[in-house]
Amino acid sequence: MKKSLLFILAFFWVFFVSQVSLQAQQRNFKVGCVAFYNLENLFDTINDPKKNDEEFLPNGANQWNSKKYLTKLERLAEAIESIGTDITPDGAAILGVSEIENKEVLLDLAAMPKLQKRNYQVIHYHSPDLRGVDVALLYQPKYFKPTGSKSYRLTVEGMPNFYTRDQLLVSGLFDGEEMHFIVNHWPSRRGGEKRSLPLRMAAAKLSRHIVDSLLAINPQAKIVVMGDLNDNPTNKSLIEGLNAKGTTENLQPGQLYNTMFAFYKKGIGSNAWRDTWSLFDQIIVSQGLLGKDFSTYKLFSARVHNKTELTQKSGRFKGYPLRTFAGGEYMGGYSDHFPTYIILTKEVH
Repeated sequence: MKKSLLFILAFFWVFFVSQVSLQAQQRNFKVGCVAFYNLENLFDTINDPKKNDEEFLPNGANQWNSKKYLTKLERLAEAIESIGTDITPDGAAILGVSEIENKEVLLDLAAMPKLQKRNYQVIHYHSPDLRGVDVALLYQPKYFKPTGSKSYRLTVEGMPNFYTRDQLLVSGLFDGEEMHFIVNHWPSRRGGEKRSLPLRMAAAKLSRHIVDSLLAINPQAKIVVMGDLNDNPTNKSLIEGLNAKGTTENLQPGQLYNTMFAFYKKGIGSNAWRDTWSLFDQIIVSQGLLGKDFSTYKLFSARVHNKTELTQKSGRFKGYPLRTFAGGEYMGGYSDHFPTYIILTKEVH
């Protein structure tokens, strides 16, 4: 009798588990990919008197001609096409980029055969950066309908002649849900990390100001801060300036979650310099994108897109991102940074 009872209980347990598993399999989810990519000096071959583009001209130091420009576009298109396609065939619905000369180079990039079907549209503003590079946002109209955009100028007290990249805010409807994307390229570490830190703190506070203005309107606003921040997730500019934490536990109102923090702590980077990996390319989200209620879009996962084909296979820089130039030598690669991306998902009935 005891054995029979155990058999019956076991049977019902297996039946229960199988039914739960079947219900989980029958649940339907929509997914969307949001990515960031530093395109490493995407310049055209045409001289712009308002830009510091002399290196990237046919007679410049890099002998930047149409062939090299086309190769650069082909390589970047190849890299972008593969972002997130293991989750969604449409890849990056939203793509923030940095180190681009103008809108035209992005239109050329979007027109490449590997990207044509995605119909990427471009939002870009000129900024006063001394190197002549800007940030921008590409989006697939299939997923995102912009409702507004604004470029924010970074100024530093006591430095009237300091010029850098503007910060770009794009708001709109991501598959019908209001979302906000802030694209950054914070000041570099030129002159030393410690000496240049105040510049990145100023950039962090500007990003924080943009975030706070959105949260003041809607405390549950879905905000994505992305960019090449020239600091790691554990640096002061991120922890204190932007108030971005490395865990979703015990977040205080207004605090952000840095999706790249755990990767950095594991030694995973997006760019390398002198045999040291950094994770400057970060994607940070507001609390409106966190939680277990997937009735609206929430963060599902994050990744560094460090696929083998994007890395250098041999030589001194083996394992590094395969860049366009290294040590003054033309490599014909992609970028000196790996892309990073997050996956958003929601349940549909």
